[in-house]
Amino acid sequence: MIEATSITKFFSVVNEKGLAEGLTAVLNVSLSIPDGRIVSFLGPSGCGKSTFLEILAGLQAPTDGTIHIDGRLVLEPLPATRKEQIAYQRRYRFISPLANSVFRDHPKHDIAMIFQDYAVFPWMTAVDNVIFALKLRNAGKKGKERQRRKDIEEKAFFYLNKVDLGGFANKYPSQLSGGMRQRLSLARALSVEPKIILMDEPFAAVDALTRERLQDDLLRLWAETAEASKPITIVMVTHDVQEAVYISDEVVVFSPSPGSIRNRIPVEVQRPRARTDTELVHIQERIFALFQYDVNQESDYSI
Repeated sequence: MIEATSITKFFSVVNEKGLAEGLTAVLNVSLSIPDGRIVSFLGPSGCGKSTFLEILAGLQAPTDGTIHIDGRLVLEPLPATRKEQIAYQRRYRFISPLANSVFRDHPKHDIAMIFQDYAVFPWMTAVDNVIFALKLRNAGKKGKERQRRKDIEEKAFFYLNKVDLGGFANKYPSQLSGGMRQRLSLARALSVEPKIILMDEPFAAVDALTRERLQDDLLRLWAETAEASKPITIVMVTHDVQEAVYISDEVVVFSPSPGSIRNRIPVEVQRPRARTDTELVHIQERIFALFQYDVNQESDYSI
């Protein structure tokens, strides 16, 4: 279970005149995401969707509010006032930086993140990219939990085959198409067997046909984890309304900046789905009407 409570993110920025001013990217967002669900974040550019996703991942600390995953704090908010700074220093004054990194909550290994720009290492082959992720995971284990090199290699090939890249294991990313590089990112994320996968515009850089195939690949792999009684929770940022509605159990619509939750729209359509399903099209039209209203303060659709 992902529990976000009153998340706010404030940035200090320098304007054209060289003066400091504030920017609130995310404002008072509270959200619960049950295990095994697929949830998409939609909203206009600059509304804080990606910032909020990075806060869920523990890549950014919130200015205010908390994120808990399975009851454990991901990262605590940064101290914003002098009083909070003093309390923060007192809390950790006897803990060395090394010990602090061990005992305080940090981004968990059961979270994997996939970015828009593939984020694969260009100097590593496809299989070595996956092996690298598995080695990082393995380094945090002790005793019998640690895997042998042979087991890690077998696991890497297993997940490459899952995304139809088994025949390209020894190719470098530059020798793969954009869709194949993103499937490599997906294989690497799945290989560490996370509970949660966070995705930031994962299919935005590929053509329409490849995008649809990647969506179907994602749904197939997600369904396999559910059948194995290890359902993965997927949270995805996207600008594509059709994509969000097609793959998701729920679509969270963010308001224009500062980002807050505008609507939460359940997608209660049985899987497998057809993109042309009338109920899916109806939900898409409703979301487009919300965007139209935010821009023009009017809509032809009854929201």
